[in-house]
Amino acid sequence: MDEKMSLTVGDAVDYNGLPADRSNTGGWVPAALILGIEICERLSTMGIAVNLVTYLGGVMHLPSSTSANIVTDFMGTCFLLCLLGGFLADSFLGRYKTIAVFALVQTLGTGMLATITALPELRPPPCHTRDINCKEANGFQIAILYLALYLIALGTGGLKSSVSGFGTDQFDEKDEKEKAQMAYFFNRFFFFISIGTLTAVTVLVYIQDEVGRSLAYGICSASMLIAILIFLSGTKKYRYKKSSGSPIVHIFQVIAAAIRKRNMSLPYNIDMLYEDTPDESRIRHTDQFNFLDKAAIVAEGDLKENTKGPNPWKLRSVTRVEEVKMMGRLLPIWATTIIFWTTYAQMITFSVEQASTMNRRIGNFQIPAGSLTVFFVAAILITLAVYDRIIMPLWNKWKGKTGFSSLQKIAIGLVLSTLGMAVAALVEMKRLSVAKSVNNNTTADDHVPISVFLLIPQFFLVGSGEAFIYTGQLDFFITQSPKGMKTMSTGLFLTTLSLGFFVSSFLVSVVKKVTTSNGGQGWLADNINHGRLDCFYGLLAVLGFVNLIIYLICAAWYKPHKPKPLQPGIV
Repeated sequence: MDEKMSLTVGDAVDYNGLPADRSNTGGWVPAALILGIEICERLSTMGIAVNLVTYLGGVMHLPSSTSANIVTDFMGTCFLLCLLGGFLADSFLGRYKTIAVFALVQTLGTGMLATITALPELRPPPCHTRDINCKEANGFQIAILYLALYLIALGTGGLKSSVSGFGTDQFDEKDEKEKAQMAYFFNRFFFFISIGTLTAVTVLVYIQDEVGRSLAYGICSASMLIAILIFLSGTKKYRYKKSSGSPIVHIFQVIAAAIRKRNMSLPYNIDMLYEDTPDESRIRHTDQFNFLDKAAIVAEGDLKENTKGPNPWKLRSVTRVEEVKMMGRLLPIWATTIIFWTTYAQMITFSVEQASTMNRRIGNFQIPAGSLTVFFVAAILITLAVYDRIIMPLWNKWKGKTGFSSLQKIAIGLVLSTLGMAVAALVEMKRLSVAKSVNNNTTADDHVPISVFLLIPQFFLVGSGEAFIYTGQLDFFITQSPKGMKTMSTGLFLTTLSLGFFVSSFLVSVVKKVTTSNGGQGWLADNINHGRLDCFYGLLAVLGFVNLIIYLICAAWYKPHKPKPLQPGIV
């Protein structure tokens, strides 16, 4: 009997709803099939985003700041909708169905974008210079473009919050071998999706600029369709975790019960608080946010209203209360990582626009402006490789730990991004000085005689920062969240990306309005050669430094969740 039980995974089932047999379900092969979806999602989303600003300015003839905001709003919406995907996965569909449904939605969106960019009627007449003869895209043309972009955003948001969670579902945390495999899954996960990004900013961007955007977007749609078929092929091999209900409802129930009993006093002994969770699944009581403990006070009549248990809106167990506390403790770390993604947004908007004005030739070959982000992706891959092969072994030898903690990784990412913006400001000062010395009337279509490779340091610093902060955030939000709220927690993590892009749009709008109040072109002029983008980068460096100080305070305050140790003999 014991031997038979050891062959099954306690909290997972197979596609028939039976206890999952660890010998023929889960593991690296099913996890790899799931990674295919994420690789193609990144190929599509980043392939569109990194070169969209050049399409909006060069083809749709929109102003520089407007183009940048459209890109950041699109990316922000992608990640904001991860909350919707997480809610649907936890409450109704499950992660498997959520991934399948929203991957199809994204396939439809990229197919629509391929069609739109192929039709001359859906873009304004071409022109070579940005002058009074250049007509901007009309309302209808913009509306159709928005429809395709936000269909893609819906698909991306819906599937992205579930992919990493469904991938970790394929490993059993109670098995030491599989637990170690899951730890490496986080790094491998980010490495492989970075491969998707690398393909996007090289091959896909080149096809967009040199062959045609409709073909490039068609490739995105076809690759996602193939990835869906590969994903579905693993249906019988996957492990499925049972849903414990909507985590949002659980959170509101705890808050409602605590408010209802706000005038009651907590007992002197915490053992008097209500608890109905099996001993092996209980979460130990903590002192932070102790006002929520009132939700677990047993009031008169709480246990007598019905035979099925107490009303969850009036009485919650200590474990349920602690789950809400765990989510609450994540919020300060969540808030202080948003500014990194505001910095990241510049790498696919203004930095690409900078590249479009600089000398991008290597012999007879001209590098597409959007492909400069290859240095950004290269920095991610190099950083992950160095960390995996050099830093982790040395850290293990010195400190006896397998690597930096998730909070340390996030701190390193914030430091590197702040340095990246400081360097970007200095490089832009140099670019502007050259532009002005050559011709004070240089237009946005003319190249400044300065090498585009001067942008490499800012791409490399922010890219290395992303390697640390993305893996740190993913690890932190998944491992420090309650078991039943991991999909929602992943969605919460991805909203930092969303809000970072929205903050970027907000900053661009505010800076443009404030700096053009006296009738000048301001920091973010339509022609960046007449603006002061260096000042904008400097502002982001200052904001990044202030945010880093606040983050360090929040990280020192944070108390990590420590699982209850297993008793001898319990598997």
